[in-house]
Amino acid sequence: MRILELASDGDTRALGARLALLLRRGDVIAVHGDLGAGKTTLARGLIQSLLGHEEEVPSPTYTLVQMYEGPDFPVWHFDLYRLENADDVHELGWDETQDGVALIEWPDRAGAHLPANRLDVFLEISGDGRRARLEPGGEGWQERLDERFA
Repeated sequence: MRILELASDGDTRALGARLALLLRRGDVIAVHGDLGAGKTTLARGLIQSLLGHEEEVPSPTYTLVQMYEGPDFPVWHFDLYRLENADDVHELGWDETQDGVALIEWPDRAGAHLPANRLDVFLEISGDGRRARLEPGGEGWQERLDERFA
């Protein structure tokens, strides 16, 4: 587990960019936090870093999922806040994400469909900034975190 202090939105985007360097095909990152905690800001930093340019990264609050074609693999950005039933994730292309990366906001809404092998990122407001807690789950995540966040 790693805890990081994020003083600004720029720091939150930068954390997303650092996490992008860890990613491999088939990875899942579950981003937890209250409204306004910085989930979409982190996602923007991660996706823009993977794509290599300032791609517009809107919050998929209403569409529930947005897919981006990266140079090495696709990225599915899920926002499950409005999901009414966990089984509905399959209608969003959930099963196609093994060929790329799944970045999931409000992952608790996926219920039992959320894989155990994932990186959990917990964001919370802390004073004027944010605090991020990175919790690896499953094989390989701890080693990757140790390499990038030593």
